[in-house]
Amino acid sequence: MAKIENTSRKLVLTEGATTLTLDKDSGTAALQRKVLLWSKKPVEFPLADIDDIAVKFDKDGMSGALIYHSVLHRRSGETLVLTTGEAKDTEATVKELRGFVGL
Repeated sequence: MAKIENTSRKLVLTEGATTLTLDKDSGTAALQRKVLLWSKKPVEFPLADIDDIAVKFDKDGMSGALIYHSVLHRRSGETLVLTTGEAKDTEATVKELRGFVGL
């Protein structure tokens, strides 16, 4: 399950090698990811660029199990996968992110 630190002006979501920071004071969102030991270049964009935050699921080809993801949709059409987990945990994460952004 994702770890979420939420204040009235800033939300930080951390899961594994992914950190998403939503900052109302600066009006920006920043997504930082690590691959093995290296940090990838952060993706930064305005909070106003967030079109939707939703739950997406895929079916595992081998086991047939459903895999749930929280995804962030940008107005540019880009979709960013934030977390992967159980349906209940993913839905709770999406609900908190949507509430913070005002969706």
